[in-house]
Amino acid sequence: MSRRNGRVLAFQAAFAWEISKTPLEELLQFSWVEAEKLERVGEAGLAFARLLLCGTLEHLPEIDAAIEANLARGDYSRVNRVDVAILRISVYALLYQKDIHPFITIDEAVCIAQDFSTDDSYKFVNAVLDNIRKSLPDGETGR
Repeated sequence: MSRRNGRVLAFQAAFAWEISKTPLEELLQFSWVEAEKLERVGEAGLAFARLLLCGTLEHLPEIDAAIEANLARGDYSRVNRVDVAILRISVYALLYQKDIHPFITIDEAVCIAQDFSTDDSYKFVNAVLDNIRKSLPDGETGR
C-alpha cells in the first residue's frame, strides 16, 4: 500500500510543479500533506514518491515526447493538467522502472485518474499508457 500512496504523493507533487513551478526541494518535503497521512505512507512510500518525482522531472523532455507521440488525437497542450501529471509519473515508470510490471503501472494510473480527474479521464490515461507500453521492446507481453 505504501507504493500506491507514494504514487499519489508523486502525482500531487508533479501537478503542483506543473501549475506553480514550486521548487523541487520544497515539493520533496511534502509539506502540504498532513503528518498523520505521512506516517501512514511511511518512509518506503515517501522514498518511492521522491524517486518518481525526481525521475519524472529529470526525464521530462523524453516523457513528454512519448506522451505526445501516443495521443490518439489532439494537442498535448490541451490535455487536462491533472491527466498530464498522472501520465508523466506513469510514463517515467514505464520507461525507466524496469522492475515494475507495466500493467501495475497502468492500473495504478487508472485508479489515480478515477480518484482525482474527470469522469472519463481514466479511459484516456489507460489508452495513452497502453500505446506507450506496446511501443516498448517487450510491450505486447509485458516484461
